[in-house]
Amino acid sequence: MNDTSQAGPLAYSIKEASRATSLGRTRLYQLIATGRLEVVKIGNRTLIPAHALHKLLEGDQ
Repeated sequence: MNDTSQAGPLAYSIKEASRATSLGRTRLYQLIATGRLEVVKIGNRTLIPAHALHKLLEGDQ
């Protein structure tokens, strides 16, 4: 059985992504609105996949 808990989260809430990147919530929502940051909607939750956040921070846009 694989232990994925050490690999980090699969996705971040807006609040978690803001805390992890030091980007404000408003800036994250701007990036989402312009298509520079991928999100997944599950019910009323907006989640940012970890790979999308890494891609943004690496400048692969």
